[in-house]
Amino acid sequence: MSDLYREILVKRATPAADRIKQGGLIGLTVVCLAGSLLFMPLLPAGIVLAVVTFFLFPRFDLEYEYLYVNGDIDVDKIMSKQKRKHCASYSLENLEVMAPTGSHALDSCKNSADIQVRDFTSLQPGTPSYTLVFNREGRKELVKLELDETVVQDMRRMAPRKVFTD
Repeated sequence: MSDLYREILVKRATPAADRIKQGGLIGLTVVCLAGSLLFMPLLPAGIVLAVVTFFLFPRFDLEYEYLYVNGDIDVDKIMSKQKRKHCASYSLENLEVMAPTGSHALDSCKNSADIQVRDFTSLQPGTPSYTLVFNREGRKELVKLELDETVVQDMRRMAPRKVFTD
């Protein structure tokens, strides 16, 4: 049996809501610091906002790294190419169905009210992604990933009735 090890790095596009938050943080910080020239009690608020902005800004620049090893997928979040945080681990044993996002093979899972959705994609329109449905401790979890063909074919080889490539 051959072993497969793949690392896939996906750069996440900054959503418009995050850009608005970034602009708001910068604008509020500048207003407080500039206003402190006229009204001195604004200086501590400006300094606090500058520190908060300094620590929150790296969270807006995200990349996801998928590590696939023989049916196990680990997802890490990399913030500003400096800090790494482990997001989730998934096993092919818990996989219920995998198909391209928007496929009819996923119709049975879309109507569940208690399903948790986790999106680890780049959010770029037109980029092909796969949706995986896992059963974790009795709860369904819908995970969106941008996998390459090598990983998809290996998953299909290991679980042919669960993986659809439409």
